[in-house]
Amino acid sequence: MNKRIFIFIIILMTVSLVGIIFVQGYWIKNTVESNEEQFSMGAKQILINVVQQLEKDEVDKYYFKFASIADSAIPVRAQLSEIFQLPDEGISTEYFTYSNRLFQEDYKIASPFLAENQDSIEFKKLISRKVTAVMRREGMDGNTINALERYERINNLEDEQKYLWLDAIMEMASKIPIHERVDTLEIKKLIDEQMEKRNLKSDFDFGIYSNALSTKVKTASFELNSPSTYGVPVYSYNDEYSDYQLFINFKDKNKQILSSIALMGGLSVLFTLVIVLAFSSAIGQLIRQRQISQIKTDFINNMTHEFKTPIATINLALDSVKNPIISNNPEAVNRYMNMIREENKRMHAQVENVLRISKLEKNELNIDKEKFNLHDIIEDSISHINLIVEDRDGYIKTHLDAKRDSILANNSHFSNVIINILDNSVKYSASEPKITVTTENVNNYIVLIISDQGNGMAKQVQKKIFDKFYREHTGDVHNVKGHGLGLAYAKQIVDDHHGEISVKSEKGKGSSFIIKLPLIS
Repeated sequence: MNKRIFIFIIILMTVSLVGIIFVQGYWIKNTVESNEEQFSMGAKQILINVVQQLEKDEVDKYYFKFASIADSAIPVRAQLSEIFQLPDEGISTEYFTYSNRLFQEDYKIASPFLAENQDSIEFKKLISRKVTAVMRREGMDGNTINALERYERINNLEDEQKYLWLDAIMEMASKIPIHERVDTLEIKKLIDEQMEKRNLKSDFDFGIYSNALSTKVKTASFELNSPSTYGVPVYSYNDEYSDYQLFINFKDKNKQILSSIALMGGLSVLFTLVIVLAFSSAIGQLIRQRQISQIKTDFINNMTHEFKTPIATINLALDSVKNPIISNNPEAVNRYMNMIREENKRMHAQVENVLRISKLEKNELNIDKEKFNLHDIIEDSISHINLIVEDRDGYIKTHLDAKRDSILANNSHFSNVIINILDNSVKYSASEPKITVTTENVNNYIVLIISDQGNGMAKQVQKKIFDKFYREHTGDVHNVKGHGLGLAYAKQIVDDHHGEISVKSEKGKGSSFIIKLPLIS
């Protein structure tokens, strides 16, 4: 894949994913804000309904007391007759008649239901046949008029009449302390009823404040400065200013707001995470495949070079053998034949490497295991490398200290693992190879450590050396020997033996390969 196209695809996928996450976040944010607004409107409506009910209850509470006191101050009937037609209710078929004119009298009345320090009030009584009808306890059919109907009758009066009437009640009630006008239990009951109607379940606290000062009407844990506080004026008849406000706090406001979108929001977050993980995996796979493709290309180029050299050598040797001078010299012919044999072995080894790649990728390595002593496998493997090490004036020291070394293994494959590691120690030693092989028992395992004093590896390289085709290189030049298969093969074999392989290395100081295998009895 072209590098520019690859980068463009990555950028396009990234922008698309970020866009999806942004849209999901924006939707969740708007939904939360909408739910919060609905919750606030519902909370305020609950308070408004509670306040209206409190005002209606107060009108009903003082209605008859006010009426009876007002009626006890008998006005002069002669004065009324000039304004009103007052027919006998027992004879007339009409319920009442009245003039549009108003007549007001000032009364100063002792009020036994007021506070002790307020023994009287002055108010204006509306003298009207309509008011008399409104003030009646019973309707035309004799049925008792409830508080709501009486409240509505007052509201249905003409504005001036209504204001006079409610003003009198408000003035009278305002003389009474708030905790005597209403109590905490009554407010709680009304709030509970309103919340039940709205199917809202939430713990709450409430309180009535007067000019930002606390009153006795509140719950014990109420706090005015809570962020979830809602308030409305209470006892503000005729929409006039009131000294009192009813506040309410919902303790689990956020829970209520989020509960309605918990399922959809949770699924949205879950699916978004799945998309992110899938996207990350896809990006990783794309990058990995591109790297593997590049590595395979390099590998094929290297393999081509590896085949060209022995083929060219064999051709030269064959041409030389055909020469009459050489063919008549048995010693020369034997030398060239040995050369052909060695180059043929070299090509065979390369073919085995190619086949090993295929088997590693398909996990088709057939491993039959038998009981072996690891020390025997180690000594046999060292014998294959020892001549090369001695030829470079190096050494291999062994400290096989493990008391138990019986393992279930495939002798051929595990020998190849040890030989590959020893061969790497020889290859990557700039001077004479200095290799140490040790074993020890750790619980029910045997630990094999192969250490050298070679070139060592950087930490970044250590993370990748067990990857297929990986070879340390500088820039675009692969200047490290091998094909990047030996250690990948070693890890595969160790894994198939239910063991572990790791490496510790320091650049310029050497490396230690650690293999941990389970013991058998």
